[in-house]
Amino acid sequence: MTPPVVLTVAGSDSGAGAGIQADLKVFAALGVYGTSVLTAVTAQNTRAVRAVSPVSAEMVTEQLTALVEDLPPVAVKTGMLGGVAVAEAVAEAARAGLLPNLVVDPVLVSTSGHRLGAADAVARLLPYALVATPNRAEAAALLGRPVTTVAEMAEAARLLADRGPRYVVVTGGDAAAGDTGREPEAAVDAFWTGTEVRLLRGPWVATRNTHGTGCSFSAAIAARLALGDAVPAAVAFAKQYVSRALRGARRWDLGGGHGPLDHHGWSSGDDQADPVGPSVGRLDA
Repeated sequence: MTPPVVLTVAGSDSGAGAGIQADLKVFAALGVYGTSVLTAVTAQNTRAVRAVSPVSAEMVTEQLTALVEDLPPVAVKTGMLGGVAVAEAVAEAARAGLLPNLVVDPVLVSTSGHRLGAADAVARLLPYALVATPNRAEAAALLGRPVTTVAEMAEAARLLADRGPRYVVVTGGDAAAGDTGREPEAAVDAFWTGTEVRLLRGPWVATRNTHGTGCSFSAAIAARLALGDAVPAAVAFAKQYVSRALRGARRWDLGGGHGPLDHHGWSSGDDQADPVGPSVGRLDA
């Protein structure tokens, strides 16, 4: 059977842990055909982003036009957009109805701390998003207010939904730890379902290899939407997929900084016995 096409609009990560490279790995792992529109080229590794070279808005439009004419996507995710001109070019395609099932991952800062985008650029896409997936720092930048605790994450999800997305997931990671300094027992995300906020809890994975978690999460949502999942099921699947990818890579020794995830399930063990597949159910709320 012909696989559905899923498009990623994002920057290139030369270390291949995040960005276009991570998205295409997720798409391949989940059985969809990935296409890509490049918004920037970065020189980076697991330790740092050393340089960023943006792609022009005109070239972004040319890429989008070429793809939608011949390989129209069933779902789309955006990541690093860079400047306002590129964001507006992508928003124009969304306004024209060319970017169905749009998942917006508002990439603003890399795992190593390098600024990769501006909040006002991301804001231009939010009205067209089916799902938005900011982490706490990104939600705070978009709203101009602190987003630290689980309660603040829940409120941020509600407020961001007012800006256009039908669904919002504010990913929390270590937010459950509060100010205790202890390792959290769970990774908690705040999910605006359209009518209420549900807290999604997953196992906390102790690892330094976390580069690309946000990219992988949003890419997995887009892939599952293309395969026919409703949004809540796609979000639950993506959370479990990323959790297993973190567990699989937790003992990897790739690079000296924040290493990549095990997107393909290469590393097996007792907690990796069951492969991620369409039968994965919803998480406890």
